[in-house]
Amino acid sequence: MSCCAPGAEMALEVAGAASASPSSEEIKLASRSLDGDIHQTDLSVPTVHCGACIQAIEAALGSVENVESARVNLSTKRVSIRWRGDIVPPFFAVLGRLGYQAHLFDPEIHEKDRTLSELIRAVAVAGFAAGNIMLLSVSVWSGAEGPTRDLFHWLSALIAIPALAFAGGIYFRSAANALRHGRMNMDVPIAVGVSLAYAMSLYETITHGEHAYFDASVSLLFFLLIGRTLDHVMRERARTAVNGLSRLAARGAVVLRDDGIREYVPVAELAPGMRLLIAAGERIPVDGDIVSGNSDLDCSIVTGESAPKAVSAGTHVQAGTLNLTGSLTMQATAAAKDSFLAEMVRLMEAAEGGRSRYRRIADRVSALYAPVVHLAAFATFLGWMVASGDWHRAMTIAIAVLIITCPCALGLAVPIVQVVAARRLFEAGVMVKDGSAMERLAAIDAAVFDKTGTLTLGLPRLVNAASVDPATLAIAADLAAHSRHPFSKALAAYGSVRGRTQFDRVQEEPGFGIEASAGGDIWRLGRRGWAGWKARTGGEGRYGGLGGTVLAKNGRIVACFAFEDATRADAKAAVESLKDAGISVEMLSGDTARACGEAAGTLGIENFVPALLPSGKVERIETLARAGHKVLMVGDGLNDTPALGAAHVSMAPATAADIGRQAADFVFLRESLLAVPLALDVSRKAGRLIRQNIAIAIIYNAFAVPIAILGHVTPLIAAIAMSASSLIVIANAMRLQTTAKAAHEAAPARRRTDVIGAAHP
Repeated sequence: MSCCAPGAEMALEVAGAASASPSSEEIKLASRSLDGDIHQTDLSVPTVHCGACIQAIEAALGSVENVESARVNLSTKRVSIRWRGDIVPPFFAVLGRLGYQAHLFDPEIHEKDRTLSELIRAVAVAGFAAGNIMLLSVSVWSGAEGPTRDLFHWLSALIAIPALAFAGGIYFRSAANALRHGRMNMDVPIAVGVSLAYAMSLYETITHGEHAYFDASVSLLFFLLIGRTLDHVMRERARTAVNGLSRLAARGAVVLRDDGIREYVPVAELAPGMRLLIAAGERIPVDGDIVSGNSDLDCSIVTGESAPKAVSAGTHVQAGTLNLTGSLTMQATAAAKDSFLAEMVRLMEAAEGGRSRYRRIADRVSALYAPVVHLAAFATFLGWMVASGDWHRAMTIAIAVLIITCPCALGLAVPIVQVVAARRLFEAGVMVKDGSAMERLAAIDAAVFDKTGTLTLGLPRLVNAASVDPATLAIAADLAAHSRHPFSKALAAYGSVRGRTQFDRVQEEPGFGIEASAGGDIWRLGRRGWAGWKARTGGEGRYGGLGGTVLAKNGRIVACFAFEDATRADAKAAVESLKDAGISVEMLSGDTARACGEAAGTLGIENFVPALLPSGKVERIETLARAGHKVLMVGDGLNDTPALGAAHVSMAPATAADIGRQAADFVFLRESLLAVPLALDVSRKAGRLIRQNIAIAIIYNAFAVPIAILGHVTPLIAAIAMSASSLIVIANAMRLQTTAKAAHEAAPARRRTDVIGAAHP
């Protein structure tokens, strides 16, 4: 139940950030020119917290003259504004009137917010206070009277004061800021309810009353703060995905000037036309063309494929790819801000911004629930004042209404189910990063899989070792041990077949293979045309039709090696389970049509699209979304990161790139892809229980509120009833433990049946 909290909640350490708004010229310099006279300005608004913030900012900025659109990314706390013309619209003035602090976004400036630390401290203080006040309340409920009861009430009041001042300050500041700028948010009724509960409890204590309910006010803060803290953690994880992509960018490059001088230049100052020297182990800083040199590039960020790509003069290379083996000279064709990696970051941010618009079930219900119950409490106070003229009785009944309708049951309805579901998934090897992701996963009707590293393991495996002479295989393995190429690593694993071969020298030719001499013979392991230079027709005898990796002795091919990427365990069973659940399955890959077709045929996937760049995967997912589908994306590579963000919900294996894991909503830790249908099943069951819990909370209030309004419930009874409703919600959520466990334990039996059926048709 996150709420807007602009203002003083977040302490920022921003180098060079000024308190005054930047000038029009500064805004223009920081903006990007798009088509025609359209410009885009990115602002950092660190106090954005929830969907209400998004709606308020986008509506206010969208109504400004010459503003084409305004979009808020809740994860990165950034506002992207597109505007036209030469006159800069008054962005900062509009945001200031709403109560939001903002500054121009600068990717080189890292903002450190202390909100998480503040929230953790607030949860600790509220929890400590609530626990101690509950212990004191037990004595009162047990029959303490007179001075003893008053003493316990005064102790509770003293404990509650620092808890409300410190932990409740988060809500009080937010509510005050919203009211000061003429807005309402969820923190306003929370602040009012907590304050009134404490004030009336204090009045009861001073007048030696029987009932005080300090525990209700502090416990309410404790539960709400837990929800806000978890929400903040999930948002920060989403921001980490974009930051991780940015960290893949090179910091600079060595520029070769026309006079032969070499100079290191920061990446932001690299311009088209510059000649750059790229050593082995360095990342390509900007898009460009190779002028000279041969090497292998790790292009997994572009294609998602584990096999390196050989490059030479004339090859176009993209920013973010990793130079593996040889030195290269390239000519830049784009600036850093216009290169491939920058486009990847923009795709990811746009995808996250789209996902942030999803409103969780609790948010949707609370939008109506909270205003209604607090209006009911206020109307109760006015009604009893008119009927009895006794303000104390009217206030007591109104407080009872507030307590009995306290959103604890509703607040627990969603998170308690998500906690139980997350535990069940964790036991099955699936990590859940965002509770709202389970709601999104339960709603999907289409699943899109990446191929390499997702449906397959992403590790090349030698498949024809048995057909190769053991002595020849041993020589190839010894040669392969001198290279970091993925195919070489797969071959090197067979080095234990025979003793080590003694080579006089070993040299790797970047982009081609490895050459070694032994006893006057020249051995080459690598590309067919380079290694078997005497095989002018492309092959000799039985080796002609095999793959492109060969072992040659003195220019004549003596062995050819075929590799394949093994599919994950139960990948076909997982695809079939999804189909049985009514989910359509597609495969998107940067690999060739032939490789994709073979994998799709093996796994029973009818629809696949090969040779896709990251933007192509995003476009395909967006096409499905426009057709009304809610898409699950399962991918592992750097190139899958924008697609993971663009999908309605996403999953990644634990073997995925760090950024892929950070961008995904679920991470499965085991090799089996059955984690995908299992997560879907648990999420659907969790969704049903969430709806049941919300119904329980609503039905409870439908009976309890009228009774409280009629004055038949004291604040003490209201607190007990409120606690009872929360316990019912928790008990209902615990049912998921047994149902999910039964489903998980049934899965292995089903897989065994499938295997037996396949073996004996």
